[in-house]
Amino acid sequence: MTPTASAPAPEDPPRGAARSPRSGYAKGRARQTAIIRTAAEYFAHKGFSAATILDIAAACGISRAGLLHYFPDKEALLQAVLEDRDTEDRERFRPYARIPDGLGVLRGMVDLAQHNQLVPGLIELFVRLSAEASDPDHPARPYFAARYARIQDGTALALRRAREAGHVRPAVDPVEAAVRLTALMDGLQAQWLLNRDIAMADHVHTAVLELLTPTGTRTFDALRLPPPPAPLEP
Repeated sequence: MTPTASAPAPEDPPRGAARSPRSGYAKGRARQTAIIRTAAEYFAHKGFSAATILDIAAACGISRAGLLHYFPDKEALLQAVLEDRDTEDRERFRPYARIPDGLGVLRGMVDLAQHNQLVPGLIELFVRLSAEASDPDHPARPYFAARYARIQDGTALALRRAREAGHVRPAVDPVEAAVRLTALMDGLQAQWLLNRDIAMADHVHTAVLELLTPTGTRTFDALRLPPPPAPLEP
C-alpha cells in the first residue's frame, strides 16, 4: 500500500477571528484524527524507522511544527496510532464479549478474521510493526508484548468458560489453545498479504471447531450477535 496524501487537516481560523471553545476543540480532534490515520499509512508502508515526521506532516497538509504541536515526537505518534487501532478493535469485539459461556469470543475471532480482509492497510501496519517490535529497543515492543498477553489471557478465559459449559472438549488446555489460536491468526495475516486468495476466516473457523464438542459445535454455528445496547437516555 502506497501512502496517499489525506485531505489537509483543518486549519485554525485567522488570528483574531472569533471561535467558540467547542468548535476549536472539534477542529483540534479532527486534525489529530487526520494525523493518526495518515501516520498509520506511512508506518504500514515504510515501517516506523523509515517513516518521517516531515513526510507525514506534508501528507496532512501541515508543517512539521504543526504536527509536533499535537504529538511531541514520532514515538508519541506511534503510540497514538496503536491506541487508535485498539479502540476500534475493542468496539468491534464488545458485542461478542456479551455472549455467555465464552463462545462469543471464539465467534468474534472468526468474524474478525473475515473483517480484516476488508482493511489490508491495518493488516500491513500490524504485521510490519509487530515484526519490527521483536527488536528490544523498538518503541512498540512493550505495546505488543502487553497486547499478546492480554489477548491470550482473554482467549484462555473464554476457552475455560466454554469448557466448563461443555462446549469445549475436556482434554483441551485453554492456555495452550489460546497461544495456538493467536499464532494462527497472526500467521494467516502475514501470509494473506502475499496471497489474497487465503480465506483467513475459514482457517480460524476450522481451528475453533477442532476444540469444540458436538454440542459446542452446534451452539457455535448457531450463534448470532446480540443487538447493540440501547442508547442511554440524555
